[in-house]
Amino acid sequence: MKTIQFREAICEAMSEEMRKDDSIYLMGEEVAEYNGAYKASKGMLDEFGEERVIDTPISELGFSGIAIGSAMLGNRPIVEYMTFNFALVGIDQIINNAAKMRQMSGGQFNIPIVFRGPTASAGQLGATHSQAFENWFANTPGLKVVIPSNPKDAKGLLKSAIRDNDPVIFMESEQMYGDKGEVPEGEYTIPIGVAETKREGTDVTIVSFGKIIKEAYTAADKLAKENISCEVIDLRTVRPLDLDAIFTSVKKTNRLVILEEAWPLANIASEITYQVQSNIFDYLDAPILKINTADTPTPYSPVLLEQWIPNSEDVVKAVKKVMYK
Repeated sequence: MKTIQFREAICEAMSEEMRKDDSIYLMGEEVAEYNGAYKASKGMLDEFGEERVIDTPISELGFSGIAIGSAMLGNRPIVEYMTFNFALVGIDQIINNAAKMRQMSGGQFNIPIVFRGPTASAGQLGATHSQAFENWFANTPGLKVVIPSNPKDAKGLLKSAIRDNDPVIFMESEQMYGDKGEVPEGEYTIPIGVAETKREGTDVTIVSFGKIIKEAYTAADKLAKENISCEVIDLRTVRPLDLDAIFTSVKKTNRLVILEEAWPLANIASEITYQVQSNIFDYLDAPILKINTADTPTPYSPVLLEQWIPNSEDVVKAVKKVMYK
């Protein structure tokens, strides 16, 4: 194993796949000359050249469409958005073309494309730069949606996403790019659609994904001091959703808390709640609780932002509530 940053794991995954397959290329704003807005493509222009690492204008609609068209012709593009907030400019291309082309062409065209970049809040960036769109994209048939929470998962899942013959939304976080973690030295991939139990427990299941899962780990440590054993599941992928992993855990613990950085209405936690109560209701010893952001645009004020986003204390309170403590 080696210890590298999240951004380095992303760069390694892209570079390793590009060395094997000349049809893979990277395009986006500042990915080439600037080495990426978050330095996730550092050194790639020097290695692969300007025909495979391409700086684009500030035109998400345009370069998303170009990438989809090139995928139809046999290429395997990686499109980087400086933030998924900017992907809204190109969402027509993602939803109406990338996600639907395989079905609408009767299987004549696959769209092997990865759309990647940061999601959700990253401190004081304001309401239009701090939104989580995982559930938006996960609502769309034809897309796969991946949200890794650490360097090892990021590299393994991104390699799988690049090799996938369907469009994959790969969502990162500006607040994770500097995170360090152990990554295997050799070749490896992680299958899309498989959750991982990051911490074994017996009293309550906590399900989460992305950077917010760190609050679940902190809460689990606090609760362990009070003899409450938490099982923490990292979904890693929200479409397809690994319901079997959740069901297996809840059958053991009989309680479920879901932590998600998203607005409260119609999110991933809502779907998990429905699936659990309709499939394994008899195993529940308490109502399911979900923890989300406040139902407002993200505030800029640090005082309000602290109240807006879930934290470990929110998780501790929710766990104690389902434990009737």
